[in-house]
Amino acid sequence: MDKTLLEILVCPTCKGPLLYKKASNELWCRAEKLAFPIRNDIPVMLVEEARQLKLEELD
Repeated sequence: MDKTLLEILVCPTCKGPLLYKKASNELWCRAEKLAFPIRNDIPVMLVEEARQLKLEELD
């Protein structure tokens, strides 16, 4: 994940920061408990495409 792009991207819902999770190839918004997928090196920043994070994942 390009660091410059990561600095620019925010959660589309709360406008908060995102965490890059290399193992799952996702961008996480801890505030909204959403994981946005990265497909073909392109972040998919649509809420409809995000998955809900489980409480265990947030610890």
